[in-house]
Amino acid sequence: MSNSKRPMLLKFALLCGMISPILSLSFITVAIAYTPGFNWFTWALSDLGVHEAALIFNSGLIIGGILATIFAVGLVQIFRKQVLGFVGAFTLVLSSINLCAIGVFPESAGRIHFYVSLAFFTLLAISVFLIGASLIREPSQRYLGLFTILTVIVGSVTALTVPHKGVAIPEMIGTLAASVWAVVISIELLETA
Repeated sequence: MSNSKRPMLLKFALLCGMISPILSLSFITVAIAYTPGFNWFTWALSDLGVHEAALIFNSGLIIGGILATIFAVGLVQIFRKQVLGFVGAFTLVLSSINLCAIGVFPESAGRIHFYVSLAFFTLLAISVFLIGASLIREPSQRYLGLFTILTVIVGSVTALTVPHKGVAIPEMIGTLAASVWAVVISIELLETA
């Protein structure tokens, strides 16, 4: 690939980092609106993938996961010379692929749904933490790194401590935290791309 095309592809990847969470959250919101029995306290978000709005919910995860994968591949390029950042970005690629897999393998697919959901959330937290640790080591990116690590901590602690019977609330808290992070880091890195 020529050097002149690389900045444009990187900017496209970072734009995908902004679009992916907005699109995914929009699809989830529409799926909730089309599922009258949805209950935040007793359901999982994945329950939407097998009810009235299954096509909307699952499509949103697949499309959002594809865009998130493009974003993560862009981060792999950005962090290619920083070990922690590179490992974090590569882990984010794996997490994003699992986001697609949640839509491809809804709850009706059986046990595989549980595994890809668990892999998505676990790999997401690990990847964002590693990227944050890498950014903190760079003096010009220290605040972005601190914000990144705080996003993981606040999102994880809040998701685990909010009382609930189902997992929709902790899933949404984790999703919102990761979404804010993806949009912020995309904007910040676009300024230097």
